[in-house]
Order: sequence, then C-alpha cells, then structure tokens
Amino acid sequence: MSPDAASPPTQATKPNYWLGFDTGGTFTDAAILDSERRVVATAKSLTTHWDLSVGIAGAIQAVLAKMPPEGTREAVSLVSVSTTLATNSVVENRHSPVCSVLVGFDDAMVERSGLLTDGMGIVVRVSGGHDATGEMLAPLDEAGATEAIRACMDRVDAFAVSARFSVRNPSHERRLKDLIRDLTGKPVTCAHELSSRLDAPRRALTAALNARLTPQIRQLIEALSKVIAQEQIQAPLMIVKGDGSLMRADIALEYPVETVLSGPAASVVGAGFLTGLNHFAVSDMGGTTTDVAIVEHGRPRVSADGALIGGWRTMVEAVDVRTMGLGGDSEVDFDRDLKLRVGPRKVTSLSLLATQFPDVLQDLRALSVQDRLPDFPTLYAYRNPGSQLPSHADGLERRTWNALTDEPKRVSNFCRNQTSLAALRRLADARLATIAGFTPSDAMHVLGVQTSWSREAAELAARILAVVERNGRALDRTPSETEIAQRTHEYVVRESGRIVLQTALAHDPGIDSKAGRWGILGDRLMEDTLSGREFSTLVQANLALAVPLVAIGAPVAAYYSDIASRIGCELHVPAHAGVCNAVGAVAGVVSETVEVLVNQPSFKVYRVHDPALSKDYADLEEAVGHARRVATELALAAAVRAGASSPAVRLEQREQRAHMGAGGDYVAELTVRATATGRPLAGSKP
Repeated sequence: MSPDAASPPTQATKPNYWLGFDTGGTFTDAAILDSERRVVATAKSLTTHWDLSVGIAGAIQAVLAKMPPEGTREAVSLVSVSTTLATNSVVENRHSPVCSVLVGFDDAMVERSGLLTDGMGIVVRVSGGHDATGEMLAPLDEAGATEAIRACMDRVDAFAVSARFSVRNPSHERRLKDLIRDLTGKPVTCAHELSSRLDAPRRALTAALNARLTPQIRQLIEALSKVIAQEQIQAPLMIVKGDGSLMRADIALEYPVETVLSGPAASVVGAGFLTGLNHFAVSDMGGTTTDVAIVEHGRPRVSADGALIGGWRTMVEAVDVRTMGLGGDSEVDFDRDLKLRVGPRKVTSLSLLATQFPDVLQDLRALSVQDRLPDFPTLYAYRNPGSQLPSHADGLERRTWNALTDEPKRVSNFCRNQTSLAALRRLADARLATIAGFTPSDAMHVLGVQTSWSREAAELAARILAVVERNGRALDRTPSETEIAQRTHEYVVRESGRIVLQTALAHDPGIDSKAGRWGILGDRLMEDTLSGREFSTLVQANLALAVPLVAIGAPVAAYYSDIASRIGCELHVPAHAGVCNAVGAVAGVVSETVEVLVNQPSFKVYRVHDPALSKDYADLEEAVGHARRVATELALAAAVRAGASSPAVRLEQREQRAHMGAGGDYVAELTVRATATGRPLAGSKP
C-alpha cells in the first residue's frame, strides 16, 4: 500500500514467519505471512468474550496447523494483535475505578473536562501548575495531594495526573507521579506523556481514560502471553495502535488508550497491503459493525482532533473512521411501525446456535407452526461460561440471571416486557450472558449464499418473523421466509452504501459549504441512489464514489457487489478479505511522533520547551536547531522503545505568526514535529 506497510525481513538460511491475529465481535482471525510478503495460512475461531484467550488459542492452533511443511513454531519471529478491547471498554463504559489528580484547574476547566460525569471516578484538585510560557503559577501542594491520595487509594485501581500547562512544564506531573507510586504502588498516567497539545481539560480526560484501561489491557496481554508461551512461540508480542502503527505489548501497558480503534486501523493497513492501492475507500464489515475509512497517498486519514469513542473526544491520534452498528450478526427485528430494521445490537446467529445446541432447532420447529406467538419469539439466551453476577446488580437483573441456565432458553419464557428484556440486554453488555436472534447471516443462509451453519434454523426463524409481521400489520397473507431474507439483504446493502458515501462526502474539503444547500433534493438523490431507483425521467442524476472501494470482512461477498453497482464504483474484494485485520496486524510499522514547541515568553527571547529542561535563546535559528535535535532524539528513542528496528526520522515544521503593525509579522510560536518510523524488530523475545 505504502512505504508504511512493512514486509517481513528476509532470511536466507531458514524460513521466517509473522503471525497476526484480530479479536473481533464474532470471530478471532489469524494469518501467517512469510518472508516474501505472502499470506501462507489463515484461520478463524469463534471469539470467546468471557475469556478471550480461549478463542485466541483456537485461532492460533488452527493457523499453525496450516503452516507450510517447512514451517515450525520456532520460525515465528513476530506476533502482533489488533484488539477492540479498549474501544469496547470506552463505548460500553466498562472500566476500572480511577482517581484523577488535577493540578491548578479552576471550576470551569474541571467542568469542561467531563471528569465529573457519572462513572468517571474520583476527582482530586490541588494547587500548583504553570503558565503558557512554562513559568510556575503556584507551588505544588504536596501535603494536600498526599492526604487526598491516601484517602482514596483503596477505592481505585489506577491514577491519572494532569497539571495546567504541563506540556510547557511537566515538573508538577512528574513529582505527583513519583509521590503516587511511592504511596500506592499503583499505575499512574501523566497527561503530558499522551499529548503535547494544549487544552488541559481534554488532556485530563485522555489521561483518565488511559488510567482506567490499564488493568484491562494488562489482563489481555497476560492472557496473550500465556497462550503464546503454551504454543511454544518465542517471539515479541506487539499491538496495533489506533493510527495503524505497532508498539510492543509492554509499552501498551503504559499507554492503552493508544489502542483505541486498533481493529479498524488494522483493517485499513491490511486492505492496502492486500490490494496494493494507494487511494481508496475501505469498508470493513464484521459481525458487529461496519467501519469505513479513506486512504490517500498510501496513508489512512487520521483524525486531527483525536479519536472520538463513546462520546469522548480523546487527544490520541487514530484513523479517522466512521462506524455503524451493522454487521453480519446484527439483530433483525421490527421497529414500532413494524418496519424491518437491522442493528445496532449484536446477537448470535440462530443458524450457528442451532448447530451448537440442537434443542434450539426443535423449539424453532414448534414455534414456526403457531399462529399466535409470544413476545420476542426469535430471541434465545444463556449464561456465559464461568460468569458470575456482580453484587451491584439490581433486583430485575438478579431475577433475570436466576432464570438463565448454561443452555439456551427462549427469552419469552422469562422476559415478560421490554423492561425485563432491557435487564437481559444489560447482562449481555456486561459479557455475562449471550443473546441469539435472527441476523443477516441467517438471511444469507435462507437465500443459500452462506452454508456454514443450519439453514433450517434460519428458515424457521424467518418464518416466525413473517408471522409476527402479518399479525402486527393485519396482512392478508404471510410473507415468505425468502421475502424476509431479501428485505434484510436490501437493508444491509442500502445502509452500508449510505455510510460509504457519507464518509467520502465528509472527507471532501469542499463539501461542507455545499451540504447545507442540498435540502430535500439532495436527500432524495441519496435515497434514490442507494435504493437503485431512477432519480427522474427527465433529469439524469446520481451519486457515485469516485475512488475504488475495498471491501473486507467475512460477510462482504454477500453484499458489496450490489453496493458497488448502486454507488457506481470499482470494487476490490482481495484474497483473504475475511482475515484482513489479522493481515494488517503484522503489515504495519512502528511509528512514534514527538513535538517540541518554541515560543517567545518575551521580546526576542526564544524558549525551547525541552521536556528535560527548557532553554532560552536570543537567536531563533539556534532555538529551532535545538528543537529539531531534541525532537529527533526523542522520536528515535520512542520508536526503538516501541519495538522499531533502525527507524528513520521525518521532520516537519509549522509556524504561527503574529502581526506587529508597521513592523511586519514575527514568529509567535513554532512547532517541530519528528516522526520516527521503522519495521518491527522481529526475533526472539527481548
């Protein structure tokens, strides 16, 4: 795809392989690349949300069994994973309790940070902080901080520290980090370590999100390391960051928030690697979501404002991706107007459930001949293995939990209304239970497009939904199961095409000024394009995607030829599209960026905000030279620490000028940005 896509290093004397895998909502995918950049083995295993290591072990064992005859476990020199753990934890508000220590924040800054929102943990405020030039505004209140830390240390798993203008002088954050570690021994995140940009409230939020993800990422990495060791693989373990680059797993323990959007980022890298395209749109359709991104000049678009996840705007750079809750395992049901809809909730497909639990098929047969059906007739649920109800569960959740067993039960047997169904869904969101229902994957089994699981179960469920629609809308006839499946297919095609076009329009630099004038005509054009209808008998008009569309993910073969036809674009479904994320996990490079600021605290005094020690110069060129040296050294060190082999540095420089009246312009601020990039250091574990 680009110079940023790495190839496994060649080795003349013995085979050399890279193992990548991805933990998705339905499947854990695995892929092995050889030293010639070829995909030599792929495999899938069902994702086990109650214990990710089980599904990961299954995928790794399956893919290792498919290695070439000359391949051995000892020949695997790198293991890399893309994961949705951080993203899902933020979206689903699953986290460890944290304490945010804010230095020099006023009331307005605390309010704007979002840290007072329910579930964001404990907030402690102490005096201190610096100004925009790095000069101290007030001394750090260590005594007050010590008292506050001791008061909450037994109620939290981690700490976040954010000081006013810490990017200009991090000394107060560093002192508090040492203090907290000495007092508690618990993980500490400093805001200046995550971003060098201004906006203290957002930096504080990013630090808090990082802190609350740390224990969960630790559990994942420990589980992964155990599986790899059990499979006798002696290779470094790396994790995909949200911008598509890689970092060592032990570094991810310090900066887990950087793995937000890891999965979508890996899909973008993998799409470019498999197709060789440099300018394209990529749509990744999985079991739970569809993610769409734009690649230009071989590089994915990166959100300049930071990743937006679960309503939180972080300050961590990540692939600019649009996500829709629509996938192969999205729930198909009817809205209040009894119109068929798909998503956004994920369920297990009934065709799969029936293969795992044959009694479900018998129950569906009995339901399919009934004229009067109970509420939620196509939903089944069971407890996840090893799950336990937490003590804070409410009464309805507890009663619902007690009604569940290890075997699937029809939901209508214990959920009498929407309130009790909502309690069941909360248990499922907490990974305590699994809900199964009719999905697009089931619809494709009805139409004969997919043949992996039980077609009979899918047809029976479609027949039941048809009776629900007939009864609810008082129809003269019952729709066929084929009609239900075709309408499901049409919904997925139309809405998937919509998010592709919307993503492309959102990235068009000139479209914002035009969009407000589209009005009803523009909406009509969009709907007619997506529905395959003629816009007008007198005026020819349509929307068409002007770049190739790369479709990846297990379900895409069933939908994207129709999507591409309607939005008038060139379609690429590469070989191994079903495991593209796993390929992308090992196709990326290590890349680390450092920014160093130069500003003028007073006239013709140029201050370099060196993280180690700020220094003033009388000459701008000398100051800039110092900034470039520091940025280069720090970026190289960060890349090597993250796992890069022989990284190279690219320097960029941007100025912010101010007007002096008759005296002309002058440089008010100058930022040096250094990006160090290199291939992952493969081989034995360090």
